[in-house]
Amino acid sequence: MSDIMKLKETTGAGVLECKKALDEVGGDFEKAVALLREKGKASAAKKSASNRIASEGAIGVYDHQGKGNIVVMVEINSETDFAAKSEPFQELLKDVAMQIAATNPLYLCEADVPSAVIENEKEILLKQAVNEGKKPEVAQKMVEGRVSKFYKENCLLNQEFVKDGSKTIKDIVAETIAKIGEKLTIRRFVRYEVGEGLEKKEENFAEEVAKQTQAK
Repeated sequence: MSDIMKLKETTGAGVLECKKALDEVGGDFEKAVALLREKGKASAAKKSASNRIASEGAIGVYDHQGKGNIVVMVEINSETDFAAKSEPFQELLKDVAMQIAATNPLYLCEADVPSAVIENEKEILLKQAVNEGKKPEVAQKMVEGRVSKFYKENCLLNQEFVKDGSKTIKDIVAETIAKIGEKLTIRRFVRYEVGEGLEKKEENFAEEVAKQTQAK
């Protein structure tokens, strides 16, 4: 029973689901976590693809160190106001806002990237690969890999989560959907940084956020 309750706390799944998962993997806790997360992702994908309307939700505000130097606003939608007030939703809101502050994504998802931007990136990357002496077929594969990297760096949902590099933002949204049982969508965000675009000292803000999180 203690393993079941621990698994419930870790994954947000129901007691019966946790018991079934533990039985299915022979009592291995880590495997049970992985199994429930996979099932949760499948469930989340189904909910997200449904026609259910997510027009409630909340706007989260993150002020880095409370100094007003970097401020983020992000809107996440849910199906009900009740879900938006839940602890998992509020935690997601805070984490996503912090992520945006740390990584400054240009787009929400791959579909938001203008085709002209991608074509320009491909052209530049292809020339770089050719200049490195790569064969055309090898160069093309390198371009595909670098475009994928572009998405990971610039699209919020594709980014590695700053608090846990083994997950993407898409993953933590899916996990929260599994916990809440409602469709959730990140709709829009804006990030303001004092002096943005002006010449100033370079800082690795993502590393700073990660260190602060670990310290807590």
